[in-house]
Amino acid sequence: MKSAKFIFVTGGVMSSLGKGISASSIGFLLECCGLRVTLQKLDPYINVDPGTMNPFEHGEVFVTDDGAETDLDLGHYERFTKAQLSKKNNLTSGKVYDSVISKEREGKFLGKTVQVIPHITDEIKSRVRALEDGNDVIIVEIGGTVGDIESLPFLEAVRQLRSDIGKQNTLFIHLTYVPYVAAAGELKTKPTQHSVKELLQIGIQPDILLCRTEDKFLPEDVKRKIALFCNIEQKAVITAKDVEHIYEVPLTYKKEGLAEIIVEYLGMWTKKPDMEGWEELFRRIKSMEKTVRIAVVGKYVSHGDAYKSLHEALYHGGIANDSTVEIKYVDSEEMDGTCPQNYFSDVHGILVPGGFGERGIDGKVGATKYARENGIPFFGICYGMQLAVIEFSRNVCGMDDADTTENNGDTKNPVIDIMESQKNVSDKGGTMRLGAYPCVIKPETLASSIYGASEISERHRHRFEVNNRYREVLESKGMVLCGLSPDGDLVEIMELKDHPWFVGCQFHPEFKSKPLSAHPLFRDFIRGALRYKDSSY
Repeated sequence: MKSAKFIFVTGGVMSSLGKGISASSIGFLLECCGLRVTLQKLDPYINVDPGTMNPFEHGEVFVTDDGAETDLDLGHYERFTKAQLSKKNNLTSGKVYDSVISKEREGKFLGKTVQVIPHITDEIKSRVRALEDGNDVIIVEIGGTVGDIESLPFLEAVRQLRSDIGKQNTLFIHLTYVPYVAAAGELKTKPTQHSVKELLQIGIQPDILLCRTEDKFLPEDVKRKIALFCNIEQKAVITAKDVEHIYEVPLTYKKEGLAEIIVEYLGMWTKKPDMEGWEELFRRIKSMEKTVRIAVVGKYVSHGDAYKSLHEALYHGGIANDSTVEIKYVDSEEMDGTCPQNYFSDVHGILVPGGFGERGIDGKVGATKYARENGIPFFGICYGMQLAVIEFSRNVCGMDDADTTENNGDTKNPVIDIMESQKNVSDKGGTMRLGAYPCVIKPETLASSIYGASEISERHRHRFEVNNRYREVLESKGMVLCGLSPDGDLVEIMELKDHPWFVGCQFHPEFKSKPLSAHPLFRDFIRGALRYKDSSY
């Protein structure tokens, strides 16, 4: 059987240079060469997964079909490539140490002293190589910055892998930074040199350097200097310049010949990268003339990565409608007790995303009411749908104290309640209703026209659901419970009869949206927002 090739992506100088986007772009380029690609993220933190981490700490939690709560970079991997990711594609220090300690307790090390080398590094290597079947190339992104103590076991493991499977089957790509110092009027290569020196001290010689810089390609003399002092070929010094849209990054790398260099170094025979579809996508992005403004009402809006997939899905919906999407982030806590019109008079759609807890809930409910009463397109996702049911119950059905038992266990009208399967769950990590579940859509509804299908599959992350005791009264007042689980027990989608576009869903459609194929709900939400904008003038 033909062995897979491995590409290890590391980052230096500082964080937030874009390793995830670079790894995703490399994956996309190699797919355009006809190769089967998957990607893996190695995260140095001790948490088993990011599921219990505050979004202000970590950003978004991305959920895969098999229910893994993973790093947000896996969202980039899926948006850029065809890879179907799973629990195997995100590995944390917590998972590694948990597995090794469990084996030690079971006596599987035959009385040996358990150490970082070889036991921790062997566990990492086995998890990385578990992705070999069915793939030509595995791209492994190592989280953190070279020099961080937390990532040393992962770097040591991939260093060993080169010895284990051969240099011809491995490639090290290092993302670094080449700043422009205005006072000196020149690009400075020293940060890159020192970053490579850090890698060399660990025993890793990078094969290719991605040099993050401002909006221009690196001059050949700068590339020559970097190549000389970092011991690589000049052609392997690749410009990773700033771009207006992240989807332009693969085009930049194509211009630099990155795909051809990678396949040459790995000794592979492929066709030249065919990026016609992507190039057409970018031409559409550059030529969009319409603009629509969407308000996203949440409590994590000050941290851009907290709603990363949501942001991208709205952008995809805009591309599908040849429209730029301006996102107006509204802090729901700041809204509490204020007039909603102050925030929404200039928007064409309101979206309330997922979340947990009572902080900022009044602002979200107020935004939902404003959208319902003023005919503004509304999209509620997960918690956003639950709050739409609460708002409707209070202000249309006359249940003034309608609430969710997540925040108010004493409410007399628990229109949102904990799922039966969750009532005896005590652990927090990895215990929600997670991953892909089917949903049956009622015919002749807005949801049916949007999806064009009677059954769909979407990804979930929740513990609470619409209380079935209230379904009859909700429907009698004009709410359409148009999407249900196959057994009819769980409400998955709701909409309102007498509203131009008001949809809530219990799942997270943003996790399945891609730039070349916008998720149907986001595509139609933006279409509805454009109609509302046109009707307002």
